[in-house]
Amino acid sequence: MSHNSAAESTNTADPGVDAHQVSAQDARNAAEAAREATWERPSFAKGLYLGDFEISLIHPHPQATAAETERGEEFLDKVKTYAETLDGARVEREAKIPEEYLAGLAELGVFGMKISQEYGGLGLNLTYYGRALAVLGSVHPAFGALISAHQSIGVPEPVKVFGTAAQKQKFLPRCAAGAVTAFLLTEADVGSDPARMGCAAVPTEDGSEYVLDGVKLWTTNGVIAELVVVMALVPSRGLDPAGRKTGGITAFVVEADSPGITVENRNEFMGLRGIENGVTRFHQVRVPAENRLGREGQGLKIALTTLNTGRLSIPAMSAGAAKWSLKIAREWSNARTQWGHPVGQHEAVGKKLAFMAATTFALEAVFELSAALADAGMKDIRIEAALAKLWSSEFSYQCADELVQIRGGRGYEKAQSLADRGERAVPAEQLLRDLRINRIFEGSTEIMHLLIAREAVDAHLAAAGDLASTTATLAEKGRAAVGASGFYAKWLPQLVVGKGMDPRSYNEFGPLAKHLRFVERQSRKLARQTFYAMGRWQGKLEYKQAFLARIVDIGAELFAISACCSRAEMLRLKDAGQGRSALALADAFSWQSRLRVETLFAELWNNTDDSDRKLSQDVLAGNFNWLEDGVLDPSEGTGPWIADASPGPSQRENQHRTYR
Repeated sequence: MSHNSAAESTNTADPGVDAHQVSAQDARNAAEAAREATWERPSFAKGLYLGDFEISLIHPHPQATAAETERGEEFLDKVKTYAETLDGARVEREAKIPEEYLAGLAELGVFGMKISQEYGGLGLNLTYYGRALAVLGSVHPAFGALISAHQSIGVPEPVKVFGTAAQKQKFLPRCAAGAVTAFLLTEADVGSDPARMGCAAVPTEDGSEYVLDGVKLWTTNGVIAELVVVMALVPSRGLDPAGRKTGGITAFVVEADSPGITVENRNEFMGLRGIENGVTRFHQVRVPAENRLGREGQGLKIALTTLNTGRLSIPAMSAGAAKWSLKIAREWSNARTQWGHPVGQHEAVGKKLAFMAATTFALEAVFELSAALADAGMKDIRIEAALAKLWSSEFSYQCADELVQIRGGRGYEKAQSLADRGERAVPAEQLLRDLRINRIFEGSTEIMHLLIAREAVDAHLAAAGDLASTTATLAEKGRAAVGASGFYAKWLPQLVVGKGMDPRSYNEFGPLAKHLRFVERQSRKLARQTFYAMGRWQGKLEYKQAFLARIVDIGAELFAISACCSRAEMLRLKDAGQGRSALALADAFSWQSRLRVETLFAELWNNTDDSDRKLSQDVLAGNFNWLEDGVLDPSEGTGPWIADASPGPSQRENQHRTYR
């Protein structure tokens, strides 16, 4: 899980400051300081939230060169051939990716797919990287977790973007050759609130090293990693020689066999049984200053920038999972007969197949578009990547859930049990367990809603100024209102009419034009609704998380419709036969998505948010504790709560690793 955390440690950069007593404002300031505040390149998704639907920003998708495509296809063929020799059932059974599989992946060049050829990698683009992840993930999702944790967020990506020439030369060839890496950010009591980070890195007196202390949780690949990127809090020491502030959350590349590093546990989860995920403790670990990435205080910015493109690994694997789900569901729905007909002929099952087919096409379209935009580098894709991760993790899980339902008892039964009875060993229940983590990985659905909402309302916050502040005085709000009125006087009239009201617009998309007109109209409506909310709640809007989540989800659906229409039209121009099928899939998905959009709009103002908020507060206050009577709690007495957590013994002694 990128996916880490360590508040078992009480170490802080400043011995007089408790990392657990950081105020809400401090946390907010830390997040704001880390985010990229400017928009120097156009963003299609940002425009969706502002009522500016500009299809030319995504259609046609940017295209790879012929040489890039040839290299990508050649590698993908090799990956498919090798993947056919791997036994996913063995990974599931042994809860471990065998050493010989890792060696085979390294020999194939999988660990260096995105690393440039200059440093011994393959230099593939994100599109082919994602397609390779989908293939390997279809053998067992643990392969995807291993590779993406290494290459999307592990050492290669931050070193590629922020590393010095010397750091690139030192680390990237090792990574490309198969040295597994990990990314260590999360702590036991510090997940999405890094301002409370307890892991500390104190510079030595001569400045040549940092001394690292703390604990990181959920360190994917940490159990077997050779190199790790660690985020730690460096104490402030005034200004550096260049006049810049010192200290703050900082990123370091650390050798995993450094003295003082202990991998204390190999965590076990409901899914991803082959994942190498553990607890990593640092005690007086000395890290050379030249291993620091960027300046002190840039750690969160490095983490967020890495995640912008790193998140695209999840949409890639989500699309692959949906493809597999659709394949199994189709085969079973044709083979299984009930009441004289294949079950797929019954409408109750047919509706599920229609949803799965349309959604699978959309999942692939969303990934392919996002990856193409990222590869081209001409657009700001921070919102696109976040939307792709959010939407794909939710809808691929729904596809897997429908697969289990279609297969009934056989969907719920484990693959090994099916095989023992002489039936086809279909791991449907395993896929459901494995996919569940994607709604938590690299930013949970709830955090992604908040992150995207913050970016989506950025223009409103900038225009509103102190109007959006909960601490501004009435005088300050009055001055801000004058400035905001100028912005809205120009912006609001643009939201009244648009191309979506012209029946001739977007006709180059043929039968899909009506859906793009719908997107244009709903984009303007979305912007108007956001404006109404800003006017109604002002600075309190940030606390209306359910409202903001619906705003974000509407934009995600509009983004997915746009991606589908663009991809279908591109396929039509490339291959008339496949294009006709693609048009049918895009049309079906768009109609399904439009219903969801209309429901979300209706729920913006007609909901139970206020009563639910009051009820939740009563629950927290213990007013309904009597409702919990009549059951036992097996976890009672089994261990301490997070705040009092202490390291426990390794559950698997042969996987416990300590470096001295």
